[in-house]
Amino acid sequence: MKKIFVLCLNLFLLVAVATAQEAQKSELHQQAESALSNSHPITARYTFVRAYEDYFNKGKFQQGLECVAKAASLHISENEYKEAFDLLTNADQAINGKPQLSDSQKDGLHYQVSKERMNIYMRLRRPQSVLEHINQMERYAERSGNEELKNDALYNKAIYYYTFGDNAKGNAVFKEMANKLTASKEYDKVDKVYQTLIDNSRRSNNASLLAQSYKSYIAWKDSANALKVADEINALKKQISDSEAAIEEKDSSLTARQVLIVGLFVVLAALAAALIIGAVVLLRFVVLSRKQKKMIQMANENNALKAKFISNISAQLEPTLKKIDSTKPEVKALLDFSKHIQTLSELENNMDEVVELEEVQIQQFCEEVTSDINSLLKKDVTLKVNAPKMSAQLNRDYTAHILKHLLHNAAIYTPEGGTIWLDYKKRGAHTHQFLVGDTGCGIPEEKRDDIFKPFLEIHDLTKGDGLGLPTCKQMAVKMNGDLTIDPEFTKGTRFVLELHG
Repeated sequence: MKKIFVLCLNLFLLVAVATAQEAQKSELHQQAESALSNSHPITARYTFVRAYEDYFNKGKFQQGLECVAKAASLHISENEYKEAFDLLTNADQAINGKPQLSDSQKDGLHYQVSKERMNIYMRLRRPQSVLEHINQMERYAERSGNEELKNDALYNKAIYYYTFGDNAKGNAVFKEMANKLTASKEYDKVDKVYQTLIDNSRRSNNASLLAQSYKSYIAWKDSANALKVADEINALKKQISDSEAAIEEKDSSLTARQVLIVGLFVVLAALAAALIIGAVVLLRFVVLSRKQKKMIQMANENNALKAKFISNISAQLEPTLKKIDSTKPEVKALLDFSKHIQTLSELENNMDEVVELEEVQIQQFCEEVTSDINSLLKKDVTLKVNAPKMSAQLNRDYTAHILKHLLHNAAIYTPEGGTIWLDYKKRGAHTHQFLVGDTGCGIPEEKRDDIFKPFLEIHDLTKGDGLGLPTCKQMAVKMNGDLTIDPEFTKGTRFVLELHG
């Protein structure tokens, strides 16, 4: 009953805290979050800016910066980088204009604004600008005297090195931060930092960083558990020592001495039990961690071997299939399937290799890729190309393959009298997009997450093998980009090929 009461009390306190935090948000803040949850980003962005200005006027700077970050992120989602930077500059000026803030408080707030700029440059893949802002963040954190900001700056510095391929420096910075927190016995914070790094590695599909992070985490976890057990033993030893001292001081009282001796035996028994339980838990964790590490390694090796095996089988089947009448739909479908399998397997095996780029004239390039589908267009279908006279660094073969496949699909699914678009948009210094849209029947929302996954369904090969879009996705990722469906386009379907130079 006591445990149930304590549990209920904890739940009540959690609900009360959450309710109190929600109540602390201003009305404008709540309106902005409501607009965002109801998919009205423009209204949400405007209201977040108003909420930020209201908070700053009332001296609630932390809440104001939270709204600034939300508004800036909404600008970034629309590729409005200048507007996002202008908003952050306005926040810095507003902080400097508050005489009630001390210099250290201003530095703490400037740190958060500089961190938002750093995140934008990280998205733009501009390492020099990212490093400049990390250095600025370290200066703000040092002047603020805030240890949490200092640790956060170290963490972001480690992420910077990992993101841009300097794993040695990343390991050094990350180790410095972990050692610093471990020395102050903040084991839970170190554990959270490692979990965050592992989650970032998993989300970015960086297998090497994931394996390295997991290896470092296991090593630290083993040593941390040993330190925790040592701390508990030292604490119990101190308790025993204190008990012995108390016994000596009260030597005149036989009853008190007997009570303390009994207590000493209880402490010793608790110590023995704690050591046994700690050893069992530690041993079990070590065994499970090593098992999980081995499973990850086996999974990676099996995937590589599977891709190579499928590619070899496909290559061996192709000569035999060519001897059969290739005019038959079934034979042609098998030959195409064999080629698609080999292409997909080669992409998976060579994903870490750097693709070669060349200077491409965008307008001429777009006209070339659209010329192949004119014969496939249905009656009165309009093909529009919106591409400027400029050049960009691209991998011509991969980009052309993706765009031709998307345009071919658009020609198939666009009905008579419809429209197909191929647009080019420059989104940043080293970021550009190709958009292929059509007024066809569209793709149901519940199927959008699956169309880029190979081998998900059994297909009639004469009607397609389902490997076209997965192959295009792999090519986009290999070019340091991505291929997605625009969720806001409702007139049909629009694919977005985003590439980073």
